[in-house]
Amino acid sequence: MKSLFEINQGINRPELARRFLQNGRVQVRNVLTPQTAQELLSILKQQTRWSMAIFSDENAVAEAKSFKSDDIKRAGGAERVNRAAASAEALSAEGRYAFRYAHYPIVDALNERWDPNGPHEILLEHLNAPEFLNLAREVTGIKELIRADAQATLFAANHYLGHHTDSHVAQGWRIAYVLNLAPDNWHPDWGGYLLFLDDEGDVVEGFRPRFNALNLFLVPQNHLVSYVPPFAPNSRFAITGWLSDR
Repeated sequence: MKSLFEINQGINRPELARRFLQNGRVQVRNVLTPQTAQELLSILKQQTRWSMAIFSDENAVAEAKSFKSDDIKRAGGAERVNRAAASAEALSAEGRYAFRYAHYPIVDALNERWDPNGPHEILLEHLNAPEFLNLAREVTGIKELIRADAQATLFAANHYLGHHTDSHVAQGWRIAYVLNLAPDNWHPDWGGYLLFLDDEGDVVEGFRPRFNALNLFLVPQNHLVSYVPPFAPNSRFAITGWLSDR
C-alpha cells in the first residue's frame, strides 16, 4: 500500500528554527520523502475535482466565492465564472484585494462528505498528526499549535492571489503554510511566487514554487502570490492553510 505523507527525517530543524526566528518565515525543502511527495502530487493531478475560488464584488458585494466543478459544467456555469473573474480583475485594477485560482476545500469536503475516507481526508489527518504539527512547532517555536486546516490549490494561467495579511488572529491563526508541489524546473517568468512585502510595498523576500517544499510564515504578514501569465506552460500545485492554537 502506498503511503501518502511521510516527513523527511533528515531535515535540519535547528537551522530552520534559527532562520525562522530572524524573519518570521522559512522554506523547508524536501520536507516529505520523495515517494510520498510524488504520491500526493498524483492525487492532486488525477483525483481532485477542482473548484474555482474568486474574490469579486459582483452586485456591489465584495466576497469570496467558490464555484464547484459540477456547477461550472452546467449551462451558464462558465459564464458565471468569467463574470466573477472579470469583477476580480476590476478590483485588482483599483488596487483592492482580489484573487482567482482553482481549489479543493478539504475541510468543506470533509464536513459535507464529498468523498468519505478519500485521500484528501487522509491527508488532512496527516496534517493534524503529531509528526507534522511537531515539525511546525519546532521550526516556528510556537508550542501552542494544535490544529491545521487545508485546501488544495492550483495556480494556472491568469491566476493570482492579491496582497493581504491573513489578519485572523481572533480565530487562532498563528502560522500560514504552503506545501508546494510545483515542477522543479519552475521558471521565474511563470509567476506563482510567494512574495513578502514591507510597509512601503517593496518585496523583501520571495519563495520560488518548488517541488516538495514547505513554506511557513507568521501571520499577519504582508504577502501575495504573483500573477501566472498566459504563457506559463505548467501549473503550481500546492496544499495550503493555517496552523492554529485553538
